[in-house]
Amino acid sequence: MTSSSSAKKFDLCIIGAGPGGYVAAIRASQLGLKVGIVEANHLGGICLNWGCIPTKALLKSSEVNHLLHNLDQFGFSAEKIKFDFEKIIERSRAVSKRLSGGIAGLMKKNKIEVIDGFAKFLDSKKISVSKPDSSGSPYLGGSSERVSGAMGVHTTVEASYFVIATGARARIIPGMEPDVENIWTYREALTPKALPKSLLVVGSGAIGSEFASFYKNMGAEVTLIEMAENILPVEDEEISKLARKSFEKQGIKIHTSAALKSLKKGKNEVTAIVEIGGKLEELKAEKVIMAVGIVANVENIGLEKTKVKLNKGHVDVNGFLETSDANIFAIGDVAGAPWLAHKASHEGTIAAEKIASKLGKYDAKKIHAIKKENIPGCTYSMPQIASVGITEKKAKELGKKIKIGRFPYMANGKAIAMGETDGLIKVIFDEKTGELLGAHLIGAEVTEMIQGYVIAKQAELTEEDLMHTIFAHPTMSEMMHEAVLDAYGKVIHF
Repeated sequence: MTSSSSAKKFDLCIIGAGPGGYVAAIRASQLGLKVGIVEANHLGGICLNWGCIPTKALLKSSEVNHLLHNLDQFGFSAEKIKFDFEKIIERSRAVSKRLSGGIAGLMKKNKIEVIDGFAKFLDSKKISVSKPDSSGSPYLGGSSERVSGAMGVHTTVEASYFVIATGARARIIPGMEPDVENIWTYREALTPKALPKSLLVVGSGAIGSEFASFYKNMGAEVTLIEMAENILPVEDEEISKLARKSFEKQGIKIHTSAALKSLKKGKNEVTAIVEIGGKLEELKAEKVIMAVGIVANVENIGLEKTKVKLNKGHVDVNGFLETSDANIFAIGDVAGAPWLAHKASHEGTIAAEKIASKLGKYDAKKIHAIKKENIPGCTYSMPQIASVGITEKKAKELGKKIKIGRFPYMANGKAIAMGETDGLIKVIFDEKTGELLGAHLIGAEVTEMIQGYVIAKQAELTEEDLMHTIFAHPTMSEMMHEAVLDAYGKVIHF
């Protein structure tokens, strides 16, 4: 085994170049800090390479396929509609590759030094970065998980501050480990060799629901199972039930309150033993996607050499992303729920500004702690689901007196013109103060519309502010206005 060493010094070094890490690096550089960023796999992290971006490319293809098979509603017809599944996958990978290259350009533009390798803390102000030699194996599953292999080049990095942005990986259930061929995680589901005839999706969160939607719209027979009482269990119950109704109308088979007990691999199919309603049932499918959550990448990065503390498997942080070690911050999935790229990016900005303020290069009074209740969540299935704030059930549990407004897609002119009449906008207000407590949307383009309510929450607008806002006509966003009006008995078009 060959070995070499060198030393580098920075004001800030970030471990992990996902949507949290690279944003933190750019913002810190803008504030005049000397910044280094360590990445063991690929710039852009899971989101850009194996999550948010490639899945949206696939979902767009499935939407096109769905539209082509429903042209008659728009006065068109077509014969011999077909697709090249291999090209669909290739397009998805090409989109990711293009954006990953763009991140490299941003690093260069902002004079951020990218260090290729696996980081491990030596103490609170020093890490070692190792790269496999020519005989070593590549890193797998994020910057905190790698397979065995000879570690050749070693770089020592010293910094005044560090940001842990190592992300997370798919949760693996013992005895049901992915095997590439039959049992998949999101990675295998993004790059299949062929379209499976049948598919079992375990877990109905955003990842599971999006893959169920993609494969169903491409022509596979899809079964979705969920341990909770409702699919999309973090969403408002009313929205979850509407999503289930829509999924089942499309032909997706759904089992809730269902516990997966085991998987048996056969020659051309997998048999799942599932407990449904107290009885064991066999569900057979050609492939299985395990979408049962994620695990933070906290192992093997030397946290034991620091004062960083863990909380239920993730790094414990405050609202400014500070850990229990004064020199170390943590952002993104490794710092806990919600596990969303935009949450990680915002945390990256907060962490960078907080560190810059400690180094005398930014006004600490301008920094605001993250408000998790103002983070939107989006699921890009068909139909789309989006939300911000608390659910109706949560509001009642908190003892709040509330006003609820609803507006259906079938009453909106733009939705009717687009042929998108299935959907609902739901808003929840505090009866006493007029505060927008939550907004829950299902239907076409809601992942774009939700931002209006996010801005309203961030700016602490009341129902009066939203009522007096003029919405353009004809638009889908008019439904957002009407839902607010409905909460106060002033709805116009329904």
